[in-house]
Amino acid sequence: MKIIIVGGVAGGMSAATRLRRLNEEAEIVVLEKGPYVSFANCGLPYYLSGEIKERDALLVQTPETLAARFQLDVRPNHEVTAIFPEKKRIEVTFGGKKSLENYDVLLLSPGAKPFKPAIAGLDEADHVYTIRNVPDIDLVMEELEKQPKKAVVVGAGFIGLEMAENLKKRGLEVTIIELSSHVLPNLDEEMASYIQNELTKQKVTVRTNCAVTAFENNGQTLRLNDGTTIHTDFTILSVGVQPDSNLAKMAGLKTGMRGGIVVNEQYQTSDPSIYAVGDAIIVKHQITGEDALISLASPANRQGRQVADTIAGIPRKNQGSLGTSILRVFDQSAASTGLTEKMAKQANLPFSVVHVSGKDHASYYPQATDILLKLVFNPKTGEIYGAQGIGEKGVDKRIDSLATAIKGNLTIFDLPELEFTYAPPFGSAKDPVNMLGYVAMNVAEGLSEMVQWHELSDALANGKILLDVRNKEELKNGAFKKALNIPLHELRCRIKELDPEQEYVVSCHSGLRSYLAERILKQAGFKVKNLDGAFALYHTVRPEEIVDPQK
Repeated sequence: MKIIIVGGVAGGMSAATRLRRLNEEAEIVVLEKGPYVSFANCGLPYYLSGEIKERDALLVQTPETLAARFQLDVRPNHEVTAIFPEKKRIEVTFGGKKSLENYDVLLLSPGAKPFKPAIAGLDEADHVYTIRNVPDIDLVMEELEKQPKKAVVVGAGFIGLEMAENLKKRGLEVTIIELSSHVLPNLDEEMASYIQNELTKQKVTVRTNCAVTAFENNGQTLRLNDGTTIHTDFTILSVGVQPDSNLAKMAGLKTGMRGGIVVNEQYQTSDPSIYAVGDAIIVKHQITGEDALISLASPANRQGRQVADTIAGIPRKNQGSLGTSILRVFDQSAASTGLTEKMAKQANLPFSVVHVSGKDHASYYPQATDILLKLVFNPKTGEIYGAQGIGEKGVDKRIDSLATAIKGNLTIFDLPELEFTYAPPFGSAKDPVNMLGYVAMNVAEGLSEMVQWHELSDALANGKILLDVRNKEELKNGAFKKALNIPLHELRCRIKELDPEQEYVVSCHSGLRSYLAERILKQAGFKVKNLDGAFALYHTVRPEEIVDPQK
């Protein structure tokens, strides 16, 4: 059996090596149109700053090592330019010459390519780069050798922010242009605001609700949709990716969402002899069951192994993806899994949201740092739809735990039962993930009712009163514009100062004391709700609504 794999890196090479482990007799050919068949594309931005010092560290395997270990016929700089499904044949271009290759099974792993928007002057502009592979990063490194002073990154997704961080570490003046209302559009606004604040703290200029309308001056002047211009020595264009599916389309294979290749659960395309994996295919989102494009290395590696099993006759199927991901931005990290609150709304799912603040390890042990977790869930069934986390350390293991919980069909009622390793340097006796479960259960069981940060202004406009139960000293760090203050430890004694006919929203710093206040007041007959995330969250996402009471 002759198996031809088009494209290497995560999906293609995972499939090739797994196929060899399952079948010593198969002829396995990997055709890669670029010069490198196995490289660490997720590490490319870190090579810019020197955090990854050696270029060779980005090259995971070479054709020679793959041939020696796996007897794979790996051919870089070989571009497949046509597929003839009816003849089970492909056209390959190498060194300007075309040749034909027959196959028994064809696997497409072309990945995704940077989206190139229709912007005036872009095609004529120099000094504008997209990042997909090692040659792309080589071009940026050549640009950096000219000692540029300013760089603009268009797009504040994962790659854009990683590039911005590493260019800033190189000493450049960096500006980020983002069309959405906040950076990291794949996170909800309040969670992304922490990352935006970190960028500002690190002196990276961030301009949201902003778009480039034209490249002028050979690409070194950017005209924006607000009429202003920005001078730059070079620009990184990072406005998203799209499936690299032109080859599949030309072959008549079925495509769908944004040009993604349609495959079944066994990764077969509309032609049963042709399979496809990786960023180019449409998958099912595990929560909604809807079509999704998830361009991440972990799913691509998993798909490569699964399709190899299928081709080798071992039953496997794609069970869907959650899109679990993480990003470091200077001293903060942001991670997510499953659905955001915005996505749950768009899917018309019944959902509730809770935020929990905690520490990466026991608060009394030195160097404990803050973690903020957000959970989106079904308050009736307890099904976990998704989670997000922000913090300096320990966010990865919390979101990994929650992604595992979703994959294992656990609910919010199971989260307090999860047993995590605990010693003061590593965690807390009640881990933030356990606390998420407790808080979500309180909501599901009616012990607590939440007002979200984006609902507060409407709640107050409709007559509710905000009751802040922080201590007087804490108010010096900022106060809500209109709030009544009764510290929690005085609340029982001063409860008669409150109107039993009035509805209240309670807040503290992080949400714990306000929950205690909510329980005190509810048992005294008051109508009260808790401001989820409390002051710490609200003043981060809505700083303009916070005042200094000492002024």
